[in-house]
Amino acid sequence: MVTKLWQFLTTDIRELVKPAEVTEKGLDTGKELIELAGTVDEEGKKVEWLKPFLEQENTASLLEILTSPEAKLLGGLVPFANIAIALTKFYAEKTKEEPTLADSVVIVSMIAYWKSYATIIKAPEQKELYERLSQVKVGKQLEAIELSEGEAQKAITCFHESKLATKFNEYLTENIQKAGIYVDRAKSLAERVAWNAHWYVNQVLAEVSKGDAIKPLAELYRNGGKEMLENQQSLEDYLTEYISPHPTTAILQNRWKVIDGKFALQDIYVPMKALKVDKNGNLVRSVEDNSGNEIEQSPFDLANWAEELLLDVQRSDRVMFIQGGPGRGKSAFCKIFANWVRENLHPLWTPILIRLRDIPNLQQSFENTLREAVSADFAKNDDGWLTDRNTRFLFLLDGFDELLMEGRTSGGLEQFLKQAGAFQRECAQSKDMQHRFLVTGRQLALHGIERLLPQNFERVEIQPMDADLQHRWLGKWAVLEGERTASAFQSFLESDNCPERVKELAREPLLIYLLAGMHRDGEIATETFAGISAVNAKVLIYEKAIDWILTKQRCDPSGQDVNKEITDMETATLRRILMEAGLCVVQAGGESAPIATIAERLKDTEAGTKLEDARKKQGDDAIKNALATFYLQPASGKEGSVEFVHKSFGEFLCAERLKESIEEWTVPGRKGKEFNLDTKDMDSQIYDLLGYGDLTPEIVEYLMALLIKSDDFAPVSLFKRLEGFYLRWCNGEFIDAPPDENLPQKKMRLLKEQLKDRDGSLGLRQVDIFTGLNVTILLLELNRYAKDKDELKDKIAFYPCGENSKEGFEADRLLKIIGYSYCIGRKAFGETVGKFLSGADLSGADLIGADLIGADLIGADLSGADLRGADLRGADLRGADLRGADLSGADLENISWGNDDISERETNWEDARGLETAKNVPEELKRQLGI
Repeated sequence: MVTKLWQFLTTDIRELVKPAEVTEKGLDTGKELIELAGTVDEEGKKVEWLKPFLEQENTASLLEILTSPEAKLLGGLVPFANIAIALTKFYAEKTKEEPTLADSVVIVSMIAYWKSYATIIKAPEQKELYERLSQVKVGKQLEAIELSEGEAQKAITCFHESKLATKFNEYLTENIQKAGIYVDRAKSLAERVAWNAHWYVNQVLAEVSKGDAIKPLAELYRNGGKEMLENQQSLEDYLTEYISPHPTTAILQNRWKVIDGKFALQDIYVPMKALKVDKNGNLVRSVEDNSGNEIEQSPFDLANWAEELLLDVQRSDRVMFIQGGPGRGKSAFCKIFANWVRENLHPLWTPILIRLRDIPNLQQSFENTLREAVSADFAKNDDGWLTDRNTRFLFLLDGFDELLMEGRTSGGLEQFLKQAGAFQRECAQSKDMQHRFLVTGRQLALHGIERLLPQNFERVEIQPMDADLQHRWLGKWAVLEGERTASAFQSFLESDNCPERVKELAREPLLIYLLAGMHRDGEIATETFAGISAVNAKVLIYEKAIDWILTKQRCDPSGQDVNKEITDMETATLRRILMEAGLCVVQAGGESAPIATIAERLKDTEAGTKLEDARKKQGDDAIKNALATFYLQPASGKEGSVEFVHKSFGEFLCAERLKESIEEWTVPGRKGKEFNLDTKDMDSQIYDLLGYGDLTPEIVEYLMALLIKSDDFAPVSLFKRLEGFYLRWCNGEFIDAPPDENLPQKKMRLLKEQLKDRDGSLGLRQVDIFTGLNVTILLLELNRYAKDKDELKDKIAFYPCGENSKEGFEADRLLKIIGYSYCIGRKAFGETVGKFLSGADLSGADLIGADLIGADLIGADLSGADLRGADLRGADLRGADLRGADLSGADLENISWGNDDISERETNWEDARGLETAKNVPEELKRQLGI
């Protein structure tokens, strides 16, 4: 019981020590309070802290001093642990009794709680609130609190759940509200103070253990307190190094730099806006009110949405799921929001930022996956770090499309997302694990699995910058580069002569920065983008951005190219090295690649020769110096590897590398040879370039745009050679070749030798299947390109099964390919080729039972195709020709089958059979077809 303690705390300090004793005799008297305060300076002559309380007209107790809104005694001038010790001794001296465990806990907890409050309220970001609270007159005194021994022990082990925390929070909330702060914010601040107090409780315990200063508590500390304090310090170190924008190491500082390294992310960042996404992956642009009226939904502030959802206890089972295209600012948001949580909510919520690219394998337990992803001591040394009731983590899992885990193409991503959803529900139901999860990534990675996402995902999609955000961005650009430069760039964007496509690109966070930098340096102007398509505008920007970075980033005041001086290489050589780096990074999983592998791939090339010349002068640093000219940085946790600062640069450079080889395949030969490169060598290059995994839509888009604008693009010759390869691959020519000629084996061996960190799923079958599927994608793209060209449409026509009713037609050829793809995963074909099938001619094809989940079949010719039992679920059949197709038993759940606004894209169902037995036929479709 603490009745006597409370009487002591509420006694007027002038009854404990007379003012005259302090003012007249100084240090020699009032000794107890001087020790209590711990404010004696080196000369031991000042006790200024005490004067305001001794000289004020109204009485003041120790309790009032300790719990004053401005927390004068605990504002940072005093070693607060010494106060707890001195106050305990002072209490023992005045009462002539040794304090009990409950007495000691009350004193320590009170000191820790108000120290926590003082620390939080005096942080720079709370300046306005602190000033308001400093003017508040304290209300009624804190009521007496009595603790049992059990309650006292609970306050030490988990303070925020204790009776003391409840009483302190109520008192603090009431006083904060007097400053005009609304109740929810007041409660949130008090709750944060209580969570943070545990840190200070442990610090006091560490001090009292020295010489048994407070005997009842010293034993508690010796029984595990030291380890707890070390783990807490490790966590604080993690927050400083990995979450704060001011880490101490250069590598971590680079994560906060923007593209040219001149500015920090927080200097140029503006908040992003988002829209909600429904379960089918569609943006929610309007909702119905109670009267059935459509209400347009405006984009909302992404950070506000995340904060609201994080603090909403009623939705604690929800995963915050943020999707967005490349360059939209997903990773930037994670960094900024994680640091905001650190500054404003920790330790109520403690941010842990995990780049999913750094997770090599998905464990059977999601908890073990998290353990593997967090390398800090507080996680590695404490098996119970996820069940510590004093810590609630907000895990920010950035880049679900960048997972490197084993089996990604065979359901790894789906498995990961399901585990995340299940673990979030488990946390919501557990008293020991109340963590929350925020997941980000590119929406294209969800192709074909959207309907399988967990129901507890709260999905939003980042929207392009609107006029307001762009204006705010330009304001920051003006601060960094000057009003004149910013104004000129704004005029460029607003000019009638500036292409609309460029204006659209300027709404992307990454690209507006590149555009602004290039405009500042005179690399782009209004006339630069006249009359080009969106993808070509993007390609042009990347081309110019890379040239700008390689030639302008490092120039001395005289204009001398410092890159050349550092690397001993011309810009063309550096670009060739970067192209190989882009290919290596993509083949290694899309994020990072070993430097040694990049160098190895450059052997026997002109760039490799020049690199070797530079190595003779610079040693092994030559390749590193070359890579450092661009925005490559050391890969996290992978010694000797590098990664692109932004994934899109790697994808674009990979596309440039593919273009270079593809053009070589069509160079005419001499002396009667049709092509300069014989078929055997071309086959070898195809496996080398494409036998690593699936071509992403971004790489394909860049590649086709680069080829089409190239003077060396020979589409007919390219189609002829690729079609020949496709037919030979379908017949198993390469996989069945003897070992000394087996190209899949050769590529598999090279991948295992050069990319040891790549997951073990790239075996012989994976290499062969991916090579064939990627060639199929290129043929589909060439077919789509030729359809719009009068001079090509009769020369290029790709039929995956051959042309219906003509020689060479194999109705089940594509079905065999899909079946072969099952070797590496049921969804491998759909996830790799499915999104490129729009406009494909599959007339008469045998697709019985085929898995076409999520396939893009817009405008495809499926007339007469046998689709009995085919799985056509998240599939887009708009404009497809299904005349005479047999759909008996096919699954049509969630298909897109027509568009009232674009009649020419509506699906042709004339004479389609089996719809009576097909599953999940939309009601509207039934009505339209009279079923």
